[in-house]
Amino acid sequence: MGFPGTWMTESESLVYRVIPKCACSTIGQIMYYSDHGHYFDGDIHDSTQGLHKWSQDYSQQPITDRVTAQDTYTFTCVRNPYTRVLSAFFDKICGIQRNGRRYRGNLVPNIIRKYGVEVEGDFDQIQSFRRFLLFARDTIKYRRPMDPDIHWSAVSGHASTLIVNGGRYDKVITTENFKEGMKEVMKNIEVKHPLDIDTMPRFNESEGHGPKRAHPVEDYFDDLSMHLVYEIYKRDFVLFKYDATDPSRKEPLSEPDMDEIHAKLGD
Repeated sequence: MGFPGTWMTESESLVYRVIPKCACSTIGQIMYYSDHGHYFDGDIHDSTQGLHKWSQDYSQQPITDRVTAQDTYTFTCVRNPYTRVLSAFFDKICGIQRNGRRYRGNLVPNIIRKYGVEVEGDFDQIQSFRRFLLFARDTIKYRRPMDPDIHWSAVSGHASTLIVNGGRYDKVITTENFKEGMKEVMKNIEVKHPLDIDTMPRFNESEGHGPKRAHPVEDYFDDLSMHLVYEIYKRDFVLFKYDATDPSRKEPLSEPDMDEIHAKLGD
């Protein structure tokens, strides 16, 4: 299987397991800058040089060597399941993508038809999101009407592939405490071009794709939708220490236990 979703600086100073909807654009730009002294001009997901990516054939051997040797600082970034699935809804279901089209062709029309989700005009965001949650649950639990999409499949599933194939994380940071986490990561490596995490731009490539969220996070989740989110993302809540009982609490309750993460995701 290798190491899908894994990026590494060309200098081989830093390995990162990409997790969609968890600050991956900003992290990729930090890695790019640390080697080259400037940011990639465009969406870092479109780069084909300047950053090793598993999707690039020439990058696979260097990534494999460093990850399996466990001699290069390796990290990932996670996010509260409530805000992550909500972000996926507004970006991928409600939003128009960079190519000017809806995400994944007929995906959105199918959800509209089968689940009653609305995405046009002044629609009821709360009602439509809760219906989308039913769809997301069906894809993850039952793999129907399609396999789960990377943007709403569980964070723990993404993170586990690096571990089960022979890698080990030195650090798991969170989007909620992003600056502090990235500063600690950068302290542990040698960089050609240092950068100031506090003043650097934030690269949110999905911003503006969809309508703005009209309500506080907690308003989107009633008892049933909270139950669905816990059913889908129980392992994320447990491993990364997020509060499943309070959607308004974004920050984790405590630091993740690295030994627990490797033990439970390495099965």
